[in-house]
Amino acid sequence: MSDDNKSKPRDAAVEKEMAGVPEEFRDDGIENEGENEDSEDSLGEALESLRNDLEAAKQDVLYAKADAQNVRRRAEKDVQDARNYAATGFARDILSVADNLGRAVDSVPAEIREDEKMKGFIVGIEATQRELDKVFGQHGITRIAAKGLPLDPNQHQAMMEVPTDGHEPGTIVQEMQAGYMIKDRLLRPAMVAVAKKPD
Repeated sequence: MSDDNKSKPRDAAVEKEMAGVPEEFRDDGIENEGENEDSEDSLGEALESLRNDLEAAKQDVLYAKADAQNVRRRAEKDVQDARNYAATGFARDILSVADNLGRAVDSVPAEIREDEKMKGFIVGIEATQRELDKVFGQHGITRIAAKGLPLDPNQHQAMMEVPTDGHEPGTIVQEMQAGYMIKDRLLRPAMVAVAKKPD
């Protein structure tokens, strides 16, 4: 029996089985191949779409993590700044007390300093001034250096110009009011007079 004869009864058997199946449900093999290709294409497109969605989701998660980290860092910095500079308002107010205390010490004449009756009083005021400076230092409040230095607009405020040949123009020749820093921030600028060339 040849191969053609072998396949004919098989085809006939298939035809016999398919005879009772309605036309729309018959699988003729040709259409099925096209459907398989279409389903493979649509499956590939779906996979590609899922990959794109996954990549976008990964990016969103990374951005969300970065935002959360930035918010945390900002919050930590705000807390640190609040600790470091919480006393700024109070320190600015107490500077006038330090100014008046310094003026009181500076205004005492030499003869009164030598008077035995007043010596204890003067020593007490000077000790109070030293204690105040020590407390300032403990809280990061430092006096700004001024006299003899070039004018720094970030720390000094020029109130007047003094014509002189003895200093370079722009050099501070007099400090009218002391300036202070609190840690790395300006608490109050030093009010100064600066040298200028004589007319």
